[in-house]
Parts: sequence; C-alpha cells; structure tokens
Amino acid sequence: MSDRPLVAVLDYGSGNVHSAVKALVEAGADARLTADPGLVRDADGLVVPGVGAYRAVMEALRARRGDELIERRLAGGLPVLGICVGMQVLFEWGRERGVDTAGLGEWPGEVTLLDAPVLPHIGWNTVTPDPQSRLFAGLADERFYFVHSFAAKAWELEVHDPFPKPALTWTTYGEPFLAAVENGPLSATQFHPEKSGAAGIRLLSNWITGLRRATL
Repeated sequence: MSDRPLVAVLDYGSGNVHSAVKALVEAGADARLTADPGLVRDADGLVVPGVGAYRAVMEALRARRGDELIERRLAGGLPVLGICVGMQVLFEWGRERGVDTAGLGEWPGEVTLLDAPVLPHIGWNTVTPDPQSRLFAGLADERFYFVHSFAAKAWELEVHDPFPKPALTWTTYGEPFLAAVENGPLSATQFHPEKSGAAGIRLLSNWITGLRRATL
C-alpha cells in the first residue's frame, strides 16, 4: 500500500490541470485527475483548480456537479484545496464586467476587480502569512506566482469559540487582497503553487502533510 495520500484533482473542464497533478506528485501525493464521484468522495484530499472567468468556472463546476461534490466533502470535514479561480468561487459572489455570478458560498463576500495600474496581475509577489498558517510553514520570505485580475479584498466570516480562527494570508497589488485562506478543512490560494517553483512544492507538501495527520 502506498504511503502517499490520495489526492483527487477535480476534472470539470478547467485548463492547466496537468501541471497541478505533476506538482502534487512531486510534493508527495498520489495525485489523480478525476471526475469520478466515488474517488472525489473517498480521496484523502481534493484539489479544485480554476483558470479563466469566474462565471465560466461556476458553470463548468455545476455542469459536472462539482459544486455538490465539494459541499459533501466539506460537510464531512474532508480537506479541500482551491487554487486561483478555484479559490474565488468559494466566496458568495463574483462580480466581473457588470455581471454578478453566484459562487459556492462557502465563505461570505465577493470577488471583484483589483484596483491596480496594470491588469492582469501576472508574476511573482511576496505574501504576509498568518502567524498560525500551516500552509506557509517555513515559507515566510518566499515569493509566489500570480495570474489574475480579480480577488477577494475582505474577510467577512465571523468565527467564534470553540472554533479556531481562519489563517488569513494577504498580499498587495494595487491594493491588499487575500492570497490564501485556511479555514478548517477548506484551504485556498489565489496564486498558483504549481507554478511557484520550490516554494510552491513546499506549500503543497505542507498541505499533504496535513492529510497524513488527518488519516492517522
């Protein structure tokens, strides 16, 4: 039996998924690109990638019933990691070019256009990890690769004892926005760890280490 945690990468028609699978394997996972509901349900971890427009990603997710699969995993406390637009759709709303699109609603709030002199935001940027972050353990001074024009600029979820407070990691491009969130079994990054070199592999490895702890 493999000691590598099984990670399902949700195949719902999003592009740029093979690089995510490759990075997860390098980080220590048995990663499989799949739309099989049973595998998505039973995997140690689920990764939800996403590129392009918020509305298109939500339409593709719903067409493959990916929204239901994500909700069922989270209802059972099973780990999920969203990447780029896969993070954005976790919020209630995406507002793009005058069009409002309902998201998955796991977190309150909206994703809107960055107020920056040049868009999209493409390239390497530093982040300010939350002191309680597990994803960024050993990565306080690293840079990560971003490709986006929209972001979540506020955190509106109120968490009270005995539930732990989410770990919020911020960065700035034109204005501050959330670079990553760790909220119970649900984590997400606005940047692409699979394009972020050794730092991105280390971050994915940190997430996979959490999967190992959860299955012990």
